[in-house]
Amino acid sequence: MTTFDVNAARAQRREAQGRAWTFTIDGDTFEMPGELSRRTARALRELDDNDIDGLLRLLLGEEQFDRFDRHDVSMQDVAAILEAYGKATGLGLGEG
Repeated sequence: MTTFDVNAARAQRREAQGRAWTFTIDGDTFEMPGELSRRTARALRELDDNDIDGLLRLLLGEEQFDRFDRHDVSMQDVAAILEAYGKATGLGLGEG
């Protein structure tokens, strides 16, 4: 019987998709995790479905969220970011 090696699978995923996913707005680059920890997933579940800022704050972290918040970003921009992020990482955030 073969044993599934979680560390090897994780390394393979990270090699295929990278450790982080990045996007830019007006030349400012932001980074979101390529994978979510169980802790982050639990925090996401506790957010209200309409708490876009809470979602972005969790994915970006405080420092990046503060920079992101300075940009004039529409809800359509946020939806496009989350859709692209979901496609790249397989996480499917923002779908509903």
